[in-house]
Order: sequence, then C-alpha cells, then structure tokens
Amino acid sequence: MNPLRSGELAEAAGVNPQTLRYYERRGLLAEPSRSPGGHRLYPPEALTALRVIKTAQRLGFTLTEVADLVDLGTHRHRQRADAGLQRRASAKLAEIEAKIADLQVVAASLRTALDAGCDDLAACATTERCPLPFADLGRRASG
Repeated sequence: MNPLRSGELAEAAGVNPQTLRYYERRGLLAEPSRSPGGHRLYPPEALTALRVIKTAQRLGFTLTEVADLVDLGTHRHRQRADAGLQRRASAKLAEIEAKIADLQVVAASLRTALDAGCDDLAACATTERCPLPFADLGRRASG
C-alpha cells in the first residue's frame, strides 16, 4: 500500500487532519515523511495506529493513557506485551464500573424526584419530604 496524504489518512480513520498533527505533537503518531511538494506522507501503519488510538479512547482511556499503552506495546521486548494492557484495562474497568454505580444512584434519585412530582428544586430542597439527597450531599461536603 502506498503512503497516505493527511487528508486521505484522516478520512480513512474518521478524524480531521488537525487531529493528525495534534497526535504527532503528543507523540502518538510519528512525524511523517514529506513529498517533494511538501505534503505529509504517512505510512499505511498510521491508519492502524489511529484506529488503536480511537478504539482505546472509546474504551475510556485518556490520550495520556493511550500514549502510555502505545509506548508500552512498542518498547516491551522480553516481557509479555499484554501484561501492562491487562493491568491497565482491569484498572480502567474498575473505574468505569464505579462511574456506572454513581450514575445508577443519580438515575434512581431522578426517578424518585419524578415520581414525587417535584417541580421546584429550591422549594423541594427545603421540605422534609424531598426525595432528593440534599441532606446526604451536605453531610459529604462537611464530613
């Protein structure tokens, strides 16, 4: 496969050309060679790299974490290449599951408020029958 120009690579990966330059600055993509006319020419492997980056982001990894994972994968010669990924994916899964649990609490609180017919947040917050966890929030903030 021939080298890809910025626009071709960006289109194939579903990103904009500025994203390519940003990823270069972050060290996620190697700086490409240039054509005699000055156009950036990316090797075909850059498309795979972009797909890995975008997939990792969809899985919840930050670009810093993606950079670490990419670096880990390319610089491990004698150790199992997936050992770092396994550990980091496990930690990310725990983080995501904690966020899901928090969101389930929020969803349950909103359902309760809807069921109770709360119409005015300020008025509801001052009543004992308010189903929203304003008292819990106050205890967390001061405790």
